[in-house]
Amino acid sequence: MNTYVIMTDINADLPEDYIREHNLEILSLSYIIDGETYDRTHPLEVEEFYSRMRGGSMPTTSQVNPEQAREAFTACMEQGKDVLYIAFSSGLSGTYNSGRVAAEELKEEGRFPERKVIVLDSLSASLGQGLLVHKAVQLKESGKSLEEVAAWVEENKLNLCHNFTVDDLFHLQRGGRVSKATAIVGTMINIKPILHVDNEGHLIPVGKVRGRKKSLSALVDRMGEQIKGFENPEVFISHGDCLEDARYVEKLVRERFGVESFLINHVGPTIGAHSGPGTMALFFMGNPR
Repeated sequence: MNTYVIMTDINADLPEDYIREHNLEILSLSYIIDGETYDRTHPLEVEEFYSRMRGGSMPTTSQVNPEQAREAFTACMEQGKDVLYIAFSSGLSGTYNSGRVAAEELKEEGRFPERKVIVLDSLSASLGQGLLVHKAVQLKESGKSLEEVAAWVEENKLNLCHNFTVDDLFHLQRGGRVSKATAIVGTMINIKPILHVDNEGHLIPVGKVRGRKKSLSALVDRMGEQIKGFENPEVFISHGDCLEDARYVEKLVRERFGVESFLINHVGPTIGAHSGPGTMALFFMGNPR
């Protein structure tokens, strides 16, 4: 019997209707903007969040802490359910480690000797993490056990490709991804970076082009190099409040590779705080990552 739940965190950027439909458990990360704290239970409309960023607001974020993870795991186990928690990349946050610590503490205490919590580092972000969770959901709903799903995630997570670009280099500069000089010069000559998430779960630049349209096309060009030998019945796209550009990327992918199923959603505030408005990200299965 499937007496387990799949849990992830809000950084998977999955739509609320998807979360409800598939009975996912979600851990919330909080953020502060203009002096007020928001999270999943007290949200700020995502369009308003990006509008404030465009107006100069500088949000800050926090990770899931061990006590928060512990409470979420306990609530599931009290209902007689095991937990598979697929966490935000350890290369970008301490959230995975908080989940790991909480699971270890619960095991040592022995309160739920028949229950199991498996915590996995997705080494992924945004709808890359979301696509990995989606694959896990499909396996669970096909009847696979907790252990079988966890094994698949571990074996395949480094084939979850993340290609993305940003519209404003100064947000990357704030996070230490590029130097201030690079941000200034790059902005002056309209340079757009192409980045990915590497095998350690870090954001890494892999190229640069001049102009927004070229940067969007470059995401799809990289996809063409990476998907050979992989089936991609669905592709996920996330965006920093730039839906028109997301639809453009969808069109390119559909025309070039014949993909018919897409999930498009916003980059949520806890990632968008670091990548900024205009972020565009494309996620699919491929190699090399």
